[in-house]
Amino acid sequence: MPLRFTIRQLEYFVAVGEAGTITQASEKMNISSPSISAAITQLESEFGLPLFVRQHAHGLSLTQAGRRMLSQVKLILYESNYLVDLAGDISGTVRGPLHIGCLVTFAQLALPSVRRSFEEAFPNVSITQSELNQAEIFSALRRAEIDVALTYDLNLPADLVFESLLELPPYVVVSDSHQLASQETISVKELIDFPMVLLDLPFSSEYFISFFVKLGAKPNITERTRDMAVMRSLVANGFGYSIANVRPLSALSPDGKPLKYIPLRGPVRPMRLGLLMPTDAERANVVREFVSHCKHQNDIGEFPKLAG
Repeated sequence: MPLRFTIRQLEYFVAVGEAGTITQASEKMNISSPSISAAITQLESEFGLPLFVRQHAHGLSLTQAGRRMLSQVKLILYESNYLVDLAGDISGTVRGPLHIGCLVTFAQLALPSVRRSFEEAFPNVSITQSELNQAEIFSALRRAEIDVALTYDLNLPADLVFESLLELPPYVVVSDSHQLASQETISVKELIDFPMVLLDLPFSSEYFISFFVKLGAKPNITERTRDMAVMRSLVANGFGYSIANVRPLSALSPDGKPLKYIPLRGPVRPMRLGLLMPTDAERANVVREFVSHCKHQNDIGEFPKLAG
């Protein structure tokens, strides 16, 4: 007798398995808790296995069988999405879900514009987006939580593919009253004795510090933040300089104070911004079209300006 369950029920199972509670899974899926609970009960009945241990005070935890099933169900859901892409290939249409990740440092500058132009070109694609740091992007791609990510070429693992779009050189960010604010360029050596506000994100911070390590020196880090907007406000209010590869269109900090972005001089490696994806991601036509769209937008000068 064939098993009777739906793709939607499998999606609910994955959501609960990852969230640990039906309530959190309900919020994530925008579905009522009783509907998710009923789906889990039906799956357990169909499989003849308990998938979760119910702990009144601590939510749900996967049984050993549940953990094995969760891994396989994720593969099934991934392959089911490919059926949508295959149908699109056959019919010549682009449709289905697309989950895009973007590095948090420039998500507000790049992703909404790219997403809007892609949705206008392909209205049958349903897009969700996530703003993540670099380590979170690697993890989300490997767990198939996102299909593709806009990010930098920082510490890229061998099991992911990177398509370069833009080269972004580093800038020194200073307040207009900073001692170095009048210079046209600034060397790393000139920065050593000044206090630094470090954008302290995984891999990004190592990149900025590497400029000093090459000189056998250490930056004078007096402030750390994981938020680009907070970094800009700290700099504008005189807490130190910072280094960034993204130069916003506005030279004002979030609290309205002026900033200057001065090119960092010397043998400093620029960042490359591009698209990161699993090795087999482009077999999905929606991902192929998104990659092609981003490249075309860049070629015709319509990709969001992040430097210059």
